[in-house]
Amino acid sequence: MTPGATTDAVRLTWVQPEDLVGHELRQAAEDGRDARALAARWHAAGGPEAPPTAGASPTPRPALRPLAEDLLDSLAALPSSLAPQEPTHLADVTTACPHWPTPRRPVPGGGGVREDALLQRLHAAWLGRAAGCLLGKPVEKLPLHAIRALARATGNWPLGDWFTARGVPPELLAAHPWNRRSAGTSLAENIDGMPEDDDLNYPLLNLLLLQRHGRGFTTADVARLWLDELPAGRTFTAERIAYRNLLDGVEPPLTASRRNPFREWIGAQIRADMHGWTNPGDPAAAARQAHRDAVLTHTANGVYGAMFVAATIATAADGTADVHEALATGLAVVPPESRLAKAVRLGIATARAHPGHHDFDAVVDRLHSALGGYHWVHAVPNAALLAAALTHADGDFTRSVCAAVSGGWDTDSNGATAGSVAGLLAGHPDRLPESWTSPLKNRLSTSVPSFDGIGFDTLAALTHSEAVRP
Repeated sequence: MTPGATTDAVRLTWVQPEDLVGHELRQAAEDGRDARALAARWHAAGGPEAPPTAGASPTPRPALRPLAEDLLDSLAALPSSLAPQEPTHLADVTTACPHWPTPRRPVPGGGGVREDALLQRLHAAWLGRAAGCLLGKPVEKLPLHAIRALARATGNWPLGDWFTARGVPPELLAAHPWNRRSAGTSLAENIDGMPEDDDLNYPLLNLLLLQRHGRGFTTADVARLWLDELPAGRTFTAERIAYRNLLDGVEPPLTASRRNPFREWIGAQIRADMHGWTNPGDPAAAARQAHRDAVLTHTANGVYGAMFVAATIATAADGTADVHEALATGLAVVPPESRLAKAVRLGIATARAHPGHHDFDAVVDRLHSALGGYHWVHAVPNAALLAAALTHADGDFTRSVCAAVSGGWDTDSNGATAGSVAGLLAGHPDRLPESWTSPLKNRLSTSVPSFDGIGFDTLAALTHSEAVRP
């Protein structure tokens, strides 16, 4: 061995087959496939459960890889009892939705939404998305009780401000460390502009997508754009699997289903804002765009999460709807018997049953009790929490982002989407509290080419150009 060489293997998170089987078994239990015989084979061979939070198990098990690959294919072939209620093909989705929305007003370019007002709403939405994401970054992956304990230690509960390490007892920080990749840039004492995050990278990529291909883009256009502009190391979960599938020569939509146990997670949902922003007043068009984007990486509920967010945002973006109408319209593009639709309805109903400003903890506890069996990045519980937070906040920006983050699960993604919706509802960047927007310094860091260091005012103008393009 060469002096100084190491025997450490490169851990490829989110793609190693032996780390995927546990996730696929969990997905099978959720979507109505009888995987007991295949699970027995896996466990008899010493196969591990799914990694609880990270993308790879603590100990590499490459000897299990041939069996894992065989089981992943066999699991995917099992029939699902929920398939009739949870289609993925767009025609089947629209057929399943009895209240599929129609345009609320003439689409941009046809004399509808006032362009100057739309520009200001988009600016507020970009700022809101960044602020909500940044708020959730230091506590991403932490359990709910840890988030509450860290905030309470500094008198910041109910959550109403940035997280901080100042004043937190050392033993509490040792028990519940901040997200290691984010603490240096997202705690109150460390914020200096908006750091890179996939929740902001994907809106940038979709802006590029629309600039190059317009609203008529195809799923293949999304795939080619990713290969050209998105570093593979900046992808996670379903996006990384789909990226790998593309490099293996697999074409969409098989990229979403081949050995991809994350196909119903939140990844497509965090890509949906641009589709809503650029279709103000036309939630159906926004949902169809989001569908073409989502099916590169996701199926069923994973696709519905993106469609729900896109339609909600498109409704809020025209400046005439309140948050409750926006959410109801978003729900109209989701098959009503799907798990995601039922979860969103639960989130809204629970928030309405506990309307007090200090009652949101009870809402969150109810959702965690009902939906806590899902992985913390799954689309179903996160869509429910997002809907509950927005309902409970009733359009207030600070309460929207803080409620979304304080509910746990995928904190930065939920904070980002809540901030986007609440920013649109605020209608103007000057109506967002300066305590949330000033630390962003009108500067976004990203690895997406040509956008690093860009200002949110510039991004709003570029997004507006696509929104008003005929």
